[in-house]
Amino acid sequence: MEDKFAFLNNMYAWLLDNGMELVTNIIVSVIILIAAKIVISVVIKGLRAALKKSGKVSEILEKFSVNIARKALWLVAGVLILGQFGIDIGPLVAGLGVTGFILGFAFQETIGNMLAGVMISLNKPFGIGEYVDIGGVSGTVKDMDMISITLHTPDNKKIVMANKVVWGKPITNFSALETRRVDLVFGIAYGADINQAKEIIRKEMAKLPEILPEPEPLVEVFSLGDSSVNFAVKPWVKNSDYWKVFYALNQMVKYVFDEAGIEIPFPQLDVHHYGSAEVKNV
Repeated sequence: MEDKFAFLNNMYAWLLDNGMELVTNIIVSVIILIAAKIVISVVIKGLRAALKKSGKVSEILEKFSVNIARKALWLVAGVLILGQFGIDIGPLVAGLGVTGFILGFAFQETIGNMLAGVMISLNKPFGIGEYVDIGGVSGTVKDMDMISITLHTPDNKKIVMANKVVWGKPITNFSALETRRVDLVFGIAYGADINQAKEIIRKEMAKLPEILPEPEPLVEVFSLGDSSVNFAVKPWVKNSDYWKVFYALNQMVKYVFDEAGIEIPFPQLDVHHYGSAEVKNV
């Protein structure tokens, strides 16, 4: 019981000696907190506006930069508040430096992905909603951040790729440009009329409004195969019409070739059987 009263007496004495300073520090800390909130809000708003105005920073890098700036400013505010209560953060900073050095080795892969994410953000090889091929992996970009990107394949599979892997692979963006060329090859028999076949293909392409008049669609002999004369058929379309025209042309050409009696060759194997000579014993 006496110990309890002694503790209360010591606390009361401490408050008499330091109470005013404590109250002052609390008030100053609250003011710093309020001021920090206002200043950080203004700075972040200005930073976001400046990044958008530049037009050279992608959405992913903008978010990353804003988050880093916000955390750094709050860290400064926290240091100021701790200083009001006489807390020396020198040892803490030194400890964080050693810890950061150790974590740098432990998370070097993550750091590598973040640096690759910065390069992707600055160069902007693709964006959300675009169809890409990255090192043989194709899909629509559904999400991207500083660590990875997420693709959805046409057959609805979800693929997550680390930014370090993405930046180290060839990137083909099928959606970057407004128009795209459809490349098809059709074969006819050697005995068929080449000019007739070319005219039929041109007429079928003219029936598809999705095919652009410029550049002019190409229909020319591409190669002489083992059993067919092959035509290169290359119309231009809007990016969104690519697959519609691709499938339609394949079907239409087959129908009109059949109607015109133009043979589409397919691999054949001729087998010749020779009967063995009859052997007689003499």
